[in-house]
Amino acid sequence: MSGPIVLVLRAFLAISLYAFLVWALVNLWRDVKQQGQLLATQKIPVISLSIDNKDSRTRIQQFVLPEVTIGRDPACECPIDDIAISARHARLSYHHHQWWLEDLKSANGVLLDQEKLTMPTVIMTGDEFICGETRFSVSLVNDIFIPGSTRI
Repeated sequence: MSGPIVLVLRAFLAISLYAFLVWALVNLWRDVKQQGQLLATQKIPVISLSIDNKDSRTRIQQFVLPEVTIGRDPACECPIDDIAISARHARLSYHHHQWWLEDLKSANGVLLDQEKLTMPTVIMTGDEFICGETRFSVSLVNDIFIPGSTRI
């Protein structure tokens, strides 16, 4: 009589173990899927740059991209006509809920608030940086840009 009971208990434990593993994998899959959807719908705050080039008048550009490259190359998101700027001079990137500025190993470097930039640095409203002979003033807009909406 103890043989059939042991067999039933073994079968029950095996079924319980496999049920637990399936439950754990389903929960992990749901969590990964939820995190992916959260990252996919993450809103990027608008960054506004006031660009003051000595050769032309001041212009303001707004960006809602997670990465903005500044340089002479027309493929850059923020192309600048300044011979003292490298083809790909600097990058603004949004991660960890902050905007970061980094020098892309440019020939003339980047000055952030009158100091040479040596590593990626968090920037905020009111910061000014210089690439070549062009001055950039940063303004972070508190509201979130929604594609398809208009901005004045």
